[in-house]
Amino acid sequence: MSNETSSPALAGGPGAEQDGVHEGRRAGRSTLSGQNFQPSDNDVSRETRRRVIAASFIGNFVEWFDYAVYGYLAVTIATVFFPESDPQTGLLLTFALFAISFLVRPLGGFVWGHIGDKVGRRTALSLSILIMSGATFCIALIPGYNTIGIWAPILLLIIRVVQGFSASGEYAGASAFLVEYAPANKRGVYAAVVPASTAAGLLLGSLLAGLLTVLISSDAMQSWGWRLPFLLAAPMGLIGRYIRTKLEDTPVFRELAAEDEAVKAPVSSLFRNHWRQLLQAVGAVLLNAVGFYVILSYMPTYLSSELGLGATESFLATTIALITYIGFIFLTGMLSDRYGRKKVLISASVAFIVLTVPAFALLGTGNFLIIVLVQILLGAMLTLNDGTLPSFLAEMFPTRVRYSGFAVSFNLSNALFGGTAPFMATLLIAATASDLAPAWYLVAAAVISLIAVSLSRETCNEPLRHE
Repeated sequence: MSNETSSPALAGGPGAEQDGVHEGRRAGRSTLSGQNFQPSDNDVSRETRRRVIAASFIGNFVEWFDYAVYGYLAVTIATVFFPESDPQTGLLLTFALFAISFLVRPLGGFVWGHIGDKVGRRTALSLSILIMSGATFCIALIPGYNTIGIWAPILLLIIRVVQGFSASGEYAGASAFLVEYAPANKRGVYAAVVPASTAAGLLLGSLLAGLLTVLISSDAMQSWGWRLPFLLAAPMGLIGRYIRTKLEDTPVFRELAAEDEAVKAPVSSLFRNHWRQLLQAVGAVLLNAVGFYVILSYMPTYLSSELGLGATESFLATTIALITYIGFIFLTGMLSDRYGRKKVLISASVAFIVLTVPAFALLGTGNFLIIVLVQILLGAMLTLNDGTLPSFLAEMFPTRVRYSGFAVSFNLSNALFGGTAPFMATLLIAATASDLAPAWYLVAAAVISLIAVSLSRETCNEPLRHE
């Protein structure tokens, strides 16, 4: 295992092969059987760091803006794309499409992980944002069920599958990109930019959906109003691609490529040599997968459809919670840098196990102030996991399979439990006739994540591994 300083330029050098010796080509640096001498933090300019942050931010922002709009306008989308039936059936079908699109994400994780580890992080991120934003834009162009019948939900499904495939490389790639540029003692707060961008996308989606609901009549909303947010994806995606193509790949990957040490088959190497870390990562992601979609995406639908809160009040409560969530994210990143990834992640699991059911019970009071406070509490609990997970997963895997390890574990857990969370929450409520069913689902996810994180190793402030 190689050592590293806190250089954001290198975030660690390419370590030696397990059975060989590697000599670095950068001036002032050599690597010999684990020795690694690296340049200082000054190798990367402040302007470059800002562009790295912007490039990592915008892709996830576009992705989660789309998911937010889809989730917040689920009731309207159900009436547009499915034949008239009882509201709950239409809503279930809408969330079922949302869940099905996630089934392709593990495949996307394999593909984008392979590209990211073999060709480069920048290449994978530049391609993924182009495909993702284009697919989101196309949703706005699909005619409704009343116009083309069954082809409406079929086309929606196809496009959401394309979205799921392209988006599967975003979160992992952006996190790896930031971690490999960050100083060793600030990798947590650097990587927190990624979940902050997802929350910002959800925030804009919430604001825009709420504004449209207030300003546009129900008939106009079903006719054309719902399409407006999806049209914004095209310009945002083009801006993101432009920023990314103007950046160099991470110094860590450039060093590996210069020495021709990039793994020829990173996914195969991942399953062969790092399967324990992969299983731990899948378990650690479980709470994030379920919690994120239940608390931040499904919650407005839950408040309006299950608890009878007005649509405007539901959007407003979620918007307030999202604003505080973004601030908590960066605080959590700093806490993980100071106290360690495991301690913060374990705290998140324990908080969900103890507080989730009482919190959902308070939501049932119908008091708007209490609902807002509970959502802020749930959001703060989730940030303990969400703000720490990117650095935790990126540090868990060595450089040669970092993108693949992150992408496969993150997308596998999200495909099985994240994308299905709104559907499962709706189904569990219907099956149990209890509004607390989603809370118990969250508790179960927290228990599994607690076990997985407890079995993992602490990676905070340790050198990035390269073997």
